This record gives sequence, structure tokens and C-alpha cells, in this order.
Amino acid sequence: MAYQRRTKDQLARRVAQDIHDGAYVNLGIGMPTLVANHLRPGTEVILHSENGILGMGPAPPGGQEDYDLINAGKQPVTLLPGGAYFHHADSFGMMRGGHLDICVLGAFQVSATGDLANWHTGEKDAIPAVGGAMDLAIGARQTWVMMDLLTKSGESKLVERCTYPLTGIGCVKRVYTDLATFECTPRGLRVIDTVEGLDLAELQRMVGLPLERPAA
Repeated sequence: MAYQRRTKDQLARRVAQDIHDGAYVNLGIGMPTLVANHLRPGTEVILHSENGILGMGPAPPGGQEDYDLINAGKQPVTLLPGGAYFHHADSFGMMRGGHLDICVLGAFQVSATGDLANWHTGEKDAIPAVGGAMDLAIGARQTWVMMDLLTKSGESKLVERCTYPLTGIGCVKRVYTDLATFECTPRGLRVIDTVEGLDLAELQRMVGLPLERPAA
């Protein structure tokens, strides 16, 4: 049976549906910022940005951007009633102090047991520093990763052991991809769900690692 990959917005919606009411959440640079546009109506999720914002809303409509109000990726954001902005040192205190329930980050690689590599690939044109990724990955109560399952050359980003510089060890709890959702456990990867039409055997062939079947 044929299957279709999740679009970026479908993937963001899949992540958003697992965020519980009342959660304090940091959305990392890049694709994770889309999650803000898909939070379930009727739930109160307090979004945090490491540059010093608490209470962000969805992206502003075109033409209504305020470039004095941006997230850590320099994208314009909105501020919900009751939201606040403050010095980034206070923001990092929130991150390091365990005050965030969830952070959603992108990644270059995630190991089967939850090691995270998301800031450097060894290439000369890579980003120059890790930023707040280490603080988020270790400080949040749960670290989730949102990424495409395969690289442009068709290699799995889920690996037995990361070959890129590590951001955190054993910190990733869930990995949301365009083809399937995984849980990282001490025993390895457990499949939570797949896109319609993708069977476990084909998924395991792409990942190249043992996969625990989803719970019945």
C-alpha cells in the first residue's frame, strides 16, 4: 500500500496534539516553531522562547509583523494577553531550573537510546555555536525532537550511536518524523505510530535498527 509523508504542517499538528493542557513549552528554531500554529483550541499552552519571551502566540498575519517582537530564530511572533518579555539571563534560568515541561527541537541525529546531536555536523558552514540547545535538552522535563526521518541522501537520522557532536546524552523521549513517531527507551526505539500505509518491516528497513512494535 502506498504511503504519503507528513507535510511540515501535518507534522507540527501531530506534535501539538500530544502537548497537554497547561504545559510550559519551548519551541526550537526552524520546523518546531510551526507547532505554535496548531495547538488545540481550548487548551492553554504557555510558549517560551530562550531570548526572553513567555506567552507567545501563533505567527502574525502577513503585514502585521512587529520586528521588535521576535523569537530566538529572529522570526516575528505574537504575544498573548498576559505574556511577557524579559532579560535572556532570566530565560536561561527558567530553562536550567527545570521550569519547562517540554522542549521541541530539531536534530541532525538521535540515537536509539535518546542521545541528541543537533548543533554541528563538522561542516565548515555549520552554525558557529550551540546556543541554548544544551540548556533546553537537559533542563526541560521532556525533550521531543521534530525532524525528517531521512537525510537528503536517504540515510536515517535515527542511529545506533551519534557520529556528530552531542548536545545531550539520553535526553530525548520522543521523536516525531514525517513517516512515524518513536519513543526512545533504554532498550531502544519503540514505534508509537506510522503514516497510513507504511508497515513496520519497511520502516525498520529505512531506519536500519531494531524497532519495538507499537502497543496494541
